[in-house]
Amino acid sequence: MEVREALPKDRPAIRDVARRSLQTSYSLDPGTITGAIEEWYDENRLKEMLNDDDKLLLVVDVDGQVVAFSESERTSEETADLLWLHVDPNYRDSGYGDSLYKATRNHLSAEGIESIQARVLADNVGGTKFYEEKGLSKVGEEHVEIDGTTYIEYVYSEVDQEGIEPVEVDGETVYIDYENTVRGSIGPFYVVYTEETGEEIYGYWCSEADTLANAMDTMGRIQCDESGNTKKPTRWDSAYL
Repeated sequence: MEVREALPKDRPAIRDVARRSLQTSYSLDPGTITGAIEEWYDENRLKEMLNDDDKLLLVVDVDGQVVAFSESERTSEETADLLWLHVDPNYRDSGYGDSLYKATRNHLSAEGIESIQARVLADNVGGTKFYEEKGLSKVGEEHVEIDGTTYIEYVYSEVDQEGIEPVEVDGETVYIDYENTVRGSIGPFYVVYTEETGEEIYGYWCSEADTLANAMDTMGRIQCDESGNTKKPTRWDSAYL
């Protein structure tokens, strides 16, 4: 077993692993899964991902066969999102997911990443348990729309209280986590929690306007009207399906 960076030749295997994993782990319509795979992991997008320095695509290679992969994206100098971690259902319970997560985290750490955030649909019980076992904390829930149906997505994060600062918003004290960000079109958004312990997401703080982003729709798009900074959904966008 080898965990390595993905190569162009791995693209068909990555699509196959993603399809089989989604079919097993998520209660999504087969047509929705097929459309999503073709959009997220078509030849052009995978080629762009492999050439993007802010993206990391690692695969688990077992005797020349790709059986798992992770997809991560840098969101700031010190933070990253773990967008996907897929393991072929036929190779689960063999420790490949654990090895892949560890290798992904180590690789990101070597690149200066100090904190990661992961997302998983609520109905993926195995996925939520996996991240909890890795020491990530559930910090909030968001509603995402996939092919016209709304789902609940859990947000998991490595919460570091040293980077958290209280701020008054509409007469209420909330807490900005400067080490937990999501990428925006102009600059990053910092995650804002309702409590200092980082147990529930309150909203997102725009780094450009230094104010709370005042708009978020059901698709997860964040917008700061003051600066024009926007963040579009990375994964669950109906346009992808």
